Amino acid sequence: MTAPFPTGVYCAATTPFNADLSVDQGLFTSHCQRLLDDGCTGIAMLGTTGEANSLSSRERMALLDAVVKSGIAPSKLLPGTGVASIMETVELTKHAVANGVGAVVMLPPFYYKGVSDDGIVDAYTAVIERVADPRLRVVLYHIPQMSAVPISLDVIDRLRKRFPEIVVGIKDSAGEFANMSAIVERFPGFSVLVGADPLMLKLLPLGGAGCITAASNLVSRELATVFNGFNDPAKQAEVAAAQERIVATRNAVSTYVQLPSLKVLLAKRDNNDNWLRVRPPLTGLSASEAAKVRESLSV
Repeated sequence: MTAPFPTGVYCAATTPFNADLSVDQGLFTSHCQRLLDDGCTGIAMLGTTGEANSLSSRERMALLDAVVKSGIAPSKLLPGTGVASIMETVELTKHAVANGVGAVVMLPPFYYKGVSDDGIVDAYTAVIERVADPRLRVVLYHIPQMSAVPISLDVIDRLRKRFPEIVVGIKDSAGEFANMSAIVERFPGFSVLVGADPLMLKLLPLGGAGCITAASNLVSRELATVFNGFNDPAKQAEVAAAQERIVATRNAVSTYVQLPSLKVLLAKRDNNDNWLRVRPPLTGLSASEAAKVRESLSV
C-alpha cells in the first residue's frame, strides 16, 4: 500500500485585498512563505477561507501564477479549482496542473441542490476526463454546510475505483468526526484531511493524513508540532501545549464570523490593515467585535 498523499499540515490561506478590493498579491505571497517557514507542509490556497468563490477565474489564475513566480515550489500548493461550472473547473484545473501543483482541492458543482450521487460522480468524471493529464491529483472537498452538496462514502468509493491514481484524498470540513473516521477505516491509503484544526490530533492515530484548516493561518507552527509529535511519547507535553494553543485560537476566531475574525488577528500580527478587508457579500466585524477578538488572543 502506498502512503497517503497529500499528508501533513496545509494552511487554508486567507486572501488579503487592497482598498479597491483587488487581491494584494504581494502580501499573500509573503504570507504563504511565512506559513512554510513556520512548518506548514503546503498551502491550500483559493478555498473557502481564501474567499475563492468571490474571485473571478482570471484573478484565481493570476494569484496562483504570482505565488509560483515568488519562488514557492508549486508542489507545495493545493489550490481550489472547483466552481459551479464544469468547463470553468476544467480551465482552472488545467492551469493549476500546468503550474506543477501537488494536487487540487475540488468542490463539487454547488448551485443545484438535492443532486444525486450519480450526478456528483458524473461531474467529477467530466472534469477529470477533460483535464486528461496523468499529473492530476484531486482532493475532494466535503463542506456541505456551505455547498449543500455532500460527498458520500459511496461517491468516494466510485471515484476511487474509476480514478485510483487521481482521486487521492478528501478535505472533510463538515466537522463530523464519525464521518472522517469512517472514511479512514473504509479507504486505507486515502488521504483524509480534517478541516477543523482541533480534530487533527484525534484523527491522526486512526490514520488521518493531516489537515487543511483556517486557524493554521495563525498557528501553523503548533499544528506542525502536533502532526510531527503526536505518536512520540517524549513529545506529549509539547503536543499538549500546542493543542491547547490550537483550540484557543480556533475558539477566538469562532466567537463571531470566522473569516473576518481571522483577518482581524492577522492584521494585528502583521500591523497591516489590508488583512481586514473582505469581499461582499461578506462584511467585517464591528469595532467592538474586532476589539474583543484582538483582546482574546495574543498573536
